[in-house]
Amino acid sequence: MRISSLLRPGRPIEPRCCPSVPEERVVTFKPRAILVAIGIVLAVAAILAVVWISRQVLTWILVALFLALALNPAVEFFQRRGVKRRGAATAVTVLLTIGAIVALGSLFVPTLYNEARGFGEALPGYVDDVTHGRGEFGRLAERYQLEQRVREAVNEGGGAARILGLSGTALAVTKGVLTFVVAIVTIAFMTFFMLLEGPMWVERFYGLLPEASRPKWRKIGYDIYLTVGGYVTGNLLISVIAGITSTLVLLIMGVPYAVALGVLVAILDLIPLAGATLAAIIVSTVAFIHSIPAGIVVLIFFIVYQQIENHLLQPLVYSRTVQLSPLAILIAVLIGAKIAGILGALAAIPVAGTIQVLLLAWLASRRADETAAPARAGP
Repeated sequence: MRISSLLRPGRPIEPRCCPSVPEERVVTFKPRAILVAIGIVLAVAAILAVVWISRQVLTWILVALFLALALNPAVEFFQRRGVKRRGAATAVTVLLTIGAIVALGSLFVPTLYNEARGFGEALPGYVDDVTHGRGEFGRLAERYQLEQRVREAVNEGGGAARILGLSGTALAVTKGVLTFVVAIVTIAFMTFFMLLEGPMWVERFYGLLPEASRPKWRKIGYDIYLTVGGYVTGNLLISVIAGITSTLVLLIMGVPYAVALGVLVAILDLIPLAGATLAAIIVSTVAFIHSIPAGIVVLIFFIVYQQIENHLLQPLVYSRTVQLSPLAILIAVLIGAKIAGILGALAAIPVAGTIQVLLLAWLASRRADETAAPARAGP
């Protein structure tokens, strides 16, 4: 081959000694995509800010929702028994609930008042025992040198107001009482309106969905309702049982303030897992201060009762309503408590049950689609 043939016009000469230079790639973004991304980030930040600012109101809404789910079976019961109108059935349910609360209050409030008055009358004696080192309180004060520490704090300056924070405490207590009253009234009204208008809001939500998917979502909604409502009702029942049994044991052992401590046990038992343990520690400590035998009996009672509640009562309730495994319940409660404290622990199990209902519905829909795909394809 001649060299001139390789140099014909129109044929490019490719250098063989140097590698080809890779083509530079440039990623470009449209201004619209950038603005959309910035808008999404700002919208998420605004939503999180609103949620954080209104977290107290959201807490009230969540509590009212739980109460509405717990009372809704009673409303439906009255509707089946002749009270056809939803408003009348809701009014009857609310009035009966208020009557039950007033009846319980008439039984417990006088006892709580008498016990609180007795504690106030006994307080000077407790102070005298601490001062002279007598009794259980006196021995505890001597062991931890409480009196000397209080005197040193007073002498360093600020007086009693510095130790107790009297002005700040009074302001905090007043603010707390007002907030509690507002919360009770607001939650009561929201619960009433949720019971009254809840079905209409649910139907409006279903109306926004495609007609073909409405039966599926109605079933999912009903399953979620059974899960959350069953959990709330069951948890209230377990807490009442815990409060009554602990009150009886405290009364038998002669521990003071038995009714008040029993109410405390019932309230703390609403918190899954950790609540019963915290109640056992507080009540057992009070019982030990009263007498060593009473403290031993109360401690043994709480250990036995927690085993019965954890292995008999709770499985019976959760297996029929939430249908979650104990491991799933533990993980859900720990995550909920870490995210939102006591409220998160309370809402963890129904939220986990709701997620389970949605996952099971999604898996069932996917299996149905996989089964129907070969049939549509044909032979």
